[in-house]
Amino acid sequence: MRFFIDYDNGDVIHGWIVPDNPLAVSRVVVSVEGQRVAEVSATITEPAFQRSGWHSTGQCVFVLRESEVPGLAAIPVLELYDADTNVLVYRRVPREGLIDRRVLLIHTGIHPEVGLQNALFPYFQQSHFGIHKLSDEIVTSVLGNETPTSRLIAGALVVPRYEQYFPPDRMLSAILVHDPHVEMATRMLWLKARSKVVAEDDAGWRVDRYAEAALFVDDYDYTDQKSLKRFFRMLPEQAYHLLYNPLSRQLGTRLPDDRLHPGNSIVAIEILARLGIVGHRTYFDAFASTLFDQIGLEGGLPLPAPVPISDEALALAERLRAVKAVADMLVFDIAMSDAVLMSLAKSWNH
Repeated sequence: MRFFIDYDNGDVIHGWIVPDNPLAVSRVVVSVEGQRVAEVSATITEPAFQRSGWHSTGQCVFVLRESEVPGLAAIPVLELYDADTNVLVYRRVPREGLIDRRVLLIHTGIHPEVGLQNALFPYFQQSHFGIHKLSDEIVTSVLGNETPTSRLIAGALVVPRYEQYFPPDRMLSAILVHDPHVEMATRMLWLKARSKVVAEDDAGWRVDRYAEAALFVDDYDYTDQKSLKRFFRMLPEQAYHLLYNPLSRQLGTRLPDDRLHPGNSIVAIEILARLGIVGHRTYFDAFASTLFDQIGLEGGLPLPAPVPISDEALALAERLRAVKAVADMLVFDIAMSDAVLMSLAKSWNH
């Protein structure tokens, strides 16, 4: 899916959506204060979409007027979503107080930093969270679209695949590195929590590609050191993929299923050095305050809290430090995490 808003003149909003299905007619949903108020189909044909091979008919352009949305000109806040994918296409908000920057927040943990996202959301005209869950066409459409200039994008992107879309002069990128052992423990507990979901009839789809791994972890006791050692000897491919140097995989490969080689760790380090703001979970306040300062959020705005780490995850992380197989699985990520920590320790206190 590709999309673009040509203009919003208050009483008229003009734009286009090219759906994934080249035979389909795109539809846009209008939402006001969380309520769906209209659904409008594309009515105008654009031959350029046919010539480019994007769509079979080119009927992808929509126009919203007072006839489709009564009182359109007087609505201060509204959102447009693609009817088929529920992807945010456009958000109209008052310009006062908005940050005129494009910001990409790259998540590296299994749990996104929702507190930071929620703190930033009111200051951007348009926000896309969980960007990595969208199709490649939608991701490239979002990243490649230079309007609006006030935009917040967040998610666990495979960075080398999309780095061309966020050079420093177009977008501020920020990444938060996690302690590799704590992140592995968190991912293991994430799988364990989903084992019950997978066990339900026809519920495996909710865990997607990690269904088999979720069932596998249910047979192991994370509190027992011998059980942990057996766990790492018997890892199925899905679980191995989730746990093996996830930061290096995210920063050093172009596709989620690419094999990770030592050379990819060098690529990952080079990419990490090119990102705008690099922080570490140990210095979360330093990361958040640097980000706020870079985008011009000043004046005593309270810093958000990081996503909490459970005592169970911290205890498991300590046990993992004593497992040799874990050290081998995290060797690249540990090197990067230590390098970031050493750099931050020179400038910041805990």
